[in-house]
Parts: sequence; C-alpha cells; structure tokens
Amino acid sequence: MIYCIAVFRSKTDVFLFMNYLKRSGVFCETVGTPKEAKVGCGLSVRFLKNNLSVAREILNSVRFNSFYAMYQVQVVGFRSVMSKIF
Repeated sequence: MIYCIAVFRSKTDVFLFMNYLKRSGVFCETVGTPKEAKVGCGLSVRFLKNNLSVAREILNSVRFNSFYAMYQVQVVGFRSVMSKIF
C-alpha cells in the first residue's frame, strides 16, 4: 500500500486542506505526524497516492502558510518506508 501524508505546522490548515480534498472527492483522514517529519502540529492529512495531483493542485492554488512537506509512505509487511516528495 502506498499513501501520502501532508504535514502542516497548524491544525487549522490541516482541517482546511482536508476540506479542500473532500470537496474534490478525495477520501482523506487525519493521522498523527510521523516522527521522521520532525515538525508539525502533531496532526497530518493522509490520502492515497493516486490523489497526489489533486493535492498538489490545491497546495499550489491555496498557498497554506503552515505547509511543511508532503511524504510518500510505502507499507512493506510491518515496515513503513517514508520519503519526502514535495
């Protein structure tokens, strides 16, 4: 399974970004920010990788001040491999 996590420094922006994704028809949920990100408000937005283009379009058009990074997470067995993509 491959999914993406959008990390923000503000919870307000986490929920605003989620609303934009949901209005675009993307299933998303809040998750705890992974330790590997080493930043954030403690919450991030998780969505499937096939919705990455929609998420990027939203990030480019809305310009969230607290956006930090986007990560791809690949689950392999019981391990998660995380890499920064945006």
